[in-house]
Amino acid sequence: MILMAESILSDKSTVFITQGKSAYENTINALSQVDLGFMNGKKILLKPNVGRVAYPGDGINTDPNVVAAAIDFFLDNNTEVAVGESPISGVNVMDAFDASGIADITKQRKCKLIDLDKKGYKKCNTKNAQIMQFFKICKSVFEYDYIVSIPVMKTHMHTGVTLSVKNMKGCLWKKSKVDLHMLPPVPETNEKPINIAIADMAEILKPDLTLIDGIVGMEGLGPSVGNPKPLGAIIASFDAFAADAIACYLMGISPKEIPHLKICNQREYGHISLDKIIVKPDNWKDYINPFNLPPDNLSIEFPKVSIFDKNSCSACQSSLLVFLKKYHNEIFKIFPNKKKFCFAIGKSNVDLPENTICIGNCTLANSKNSLFIQGCPPVASAILEVIKKKL
Repeated sequence: MILMAESILSDKSTVFITQGKSAYENTINALSQVDLGFMNGKKILLKPNVGRVAYPGDGINTDPNVVAAAIDFFLDNNTEVAVGESPISGVNVMDAFDASGIADITKQRKCKLIDLDKKGYKKCNTKNAQIMQFFKICKSVFEYDYIVSIPVMKTHMHTGVTLSVKNMKGCLWKKSKVDLHMLPPVPETNEKPINIAIADMAEILKPDLTLIDGIVGMEGLGPSVGNPKPLGAIIASFDAFAADAIACYLMGISPKEIPHLKICNQREYGHISLDKIIVKPDNWKDYINPFNLPPDNLSIEFPKVSIFDKNSCSACQSSLLVFLKKYHNEIFKIFPNKKKFCFAIGKSNVDLPENTICIGNCTLANSKNSLFIQGCPPVASAILEVIKKKL
């Protein structure tokens, strides 16, 4: 793992793409193209995206066959391998590993499965960060020589995409991840604080190797309530930023339009411009399959709904969106005279309309004249039950 590293870039970064065979074969083929000899005999932490309880094939969590191939590849090269994650607030990581299929494949291989939160955190200060002066990084991360980021290729409602750089957020301890969503506006910039915070995190926490799972990604309302998007691709690179950039291109997105990647590039953490990246094979552009982007306004996605979102975290965002996807039509059947529903998430909403439905503990302080639903986060079915009982 690279911590507090000075950014030393070569003139160009190399990114490898494989596509067309099974998830397992694709992953083995991608890793076989990367010179990983320096990792032999070392301790390797695989960091997939398993932040939620979700099932294989839905584009939310990393494909278990990709993780299985990575474990087998590194074990065959005389390394000690473990798989670890720190999930979003309210999720039991072992439940997430079980549902994802990753618990089974690690058990079959006698590979250690780690709750990264379990041993506490180490406070790591930043040097040149713009908004975050330190991060609480899970202590377990420091027990390994190298870390491999294995994210799913997804669009994201607030950050544009979530790929290998943002996936490292799952190395932050417990609810300290939420801190990145609770930041005030940064003076003299229009960038969302969350995007600046992710770039700040990349100063001290970036993977030694990136392996992006594009077997089944997610488009639209990512990271958790979008639609599965089959692409059948695996991307590998030592440069996480270059890997993320090429993943963006495969998704039909310019990486220069993704704020945290743009900021990291300006800080010279890694390459995102095509003239600085060597992509193999040469015909890689044949794999481009544009993803649908998140809507600019969720009221378009959910008619007759207004959402007030000020400094919310991804846990409450996901709960609200899962609720709306499941129950949007039902609540208007239950309340046929209701012309509009207003929902609020996050701790900084003020002057909310009367009878706004405030979701999650962070909304309590500003929930006067509103319907408050406690939880961190409340699940979608609980939101429905409270609305039915109290509205």
